[in-house]
Amino acid sequence: MPTSFTSINPATNTPIRTYDAHTDAEVDARLQRAHEAVLIQKSRPFEERAVRLHALADALESRSDEWGALMTREMGKPLSQAKGEAEKCAWVCRHYAEHGADILSHKTVETDAQRSYVRYEPLGTVLAIMPWNYPFWQAFRFGAPALMAGNTMLLKHAPNTMGCAEAIEQLCVEAGFDSGEVQTLRIDEDTVSSCIADRRVQAVTLTGSVGAGKAVAQQAAAQVKPTVLELGGSDPFIVLADADLDAAVETAVQARMQNNGQSCIAAKRFIVEASIADAFTERVAEAVEALTVGDPTDPATDIGPMARADLRDTVRRQVDRAVNEGATIAAEAAVPAHAEGFYMPPTVLTDVVPGSVAFVEEIFGPVASIVIAADADDAVDLANDTRFGLGGAVFTQDVERGEQVAQQLEVGCAFVNSMVKSDPRLPFGGIKDSGYGRELGAHGIREFVNVKTVWVA
Repeated sequence: MPTSFTSINPATNTPIRTYDAHTDAEVDARLQRAHEAVLIQKSRPFEERAVRLHALADALESRSDEWGALMTREMGKPLSQAKGEAEKCAWVCRHYAEHGADILSHKTVETDAQRSYVRYEPLGTVLAIMPWNYPFWQAFRFGAPALMAGNTMLLKHAPNTMGCAEAIEQLCVEAGFDSGEVQTLRIDEDTVSSCIADRRVQAVTLTGSVGAGKAVAQQAAAQVKPTVLELGGSDPFIVLADADLDAAVETAVQARMQNNGQSCIAAKRFIVEASIADAFTERVAEAVEALTVGDPTDPATDIGPMARADLRDTVRRQVDRAVNEGATIAAEAAVPAHAEGFYMPPTVLTDVVPGSVAFVEEIFGPVASIVIAADADDAVDLANDTRFGLGGAVFTQDVERGEQVAQQLEVGCAFVNSMVKSDPRLPFGGIKDSGYGRELGAHGIREFVNVKTVWVA
């Protein structure tokens, strides 16, 4: 196990801070505190849990500049997007504070019993293995409903966003949560395995790669513990011939380039009907070339650096392979000269065909792959020709037709005339290699509860 983790500013390639890894004894102590806090959380009424979530929301909103600056410093997203992420975390906290009790209230079911009903009881301590790309949102997207349901939370964050993890823990304590209810674990993968096996952990959730998801699912299954997995995606963005091109192009660029292109639900394969493919490609290429790449703290910047050097290098290799397989680079935005950070030029690839790297693999960076479809039916076939199934979008001025196409997409989230996004009011998650289980909505808060039948004769 490493003795420390160092966060690096991806815009400057300079160290920010080194964090000591937790020792085995410290991990054990945190597991025990979480286990003991479960009894407190389970007995705490919904009204008290809601008060704490509202306090969290207040702190997230009032200090969103501070949290945004921290996220930008550690993983490089533009500052305005980082501040917006903190504010969205406040939204999810308020949503569950206001609606969690109703969602989890006892549900009476008429049977031949004198009285029968369904109770939703917390499972206990949930280990959350979270990624770096949305370092606050991913944690609160899971954490707000889990805490409202009465669980406790152990947060194993990505090594390059340990500062965000520490801030989240401190925020929760300041909002009134007991010290054992939300704790970070600065540990490596081997220690994660031992935590999954520990009897004091009742469930696991992971947002990350397909490989990591498979490993965690196997380890949790061996202990008969439930899991929720939100994994990769290669989301299709279908543009039908009758689409409003202005709206489609504007949304396409935003959907691909948000968060510096590092999002599971970013549109990655743009599947366009042949009759408008040239016009769409030309306009997307112009828009991408006009993007400003640079310092993420500069309000004029559209695209900052990728989060780590190895991530940028992986995307570069994928683009090189795509070109070798016949794809064409139709556009590239300029990267600042002599930039020290981990910058990848926003890129548009054309002549992308099924079976090629730009079609099959998830490119987790600012690269848009344009695929030509013969018609709407062909577009659906191309969209579903993937091992992933997270989100998908379709653009058309015939909304009824668009809804019919959306219903045919093999995804967990389908959008018509809008980019894929998460909303606290709706369930979020995928199918196939994009994972299983749901976060957000009523479904999300019920993932880590015991659905208990009570029968009274």
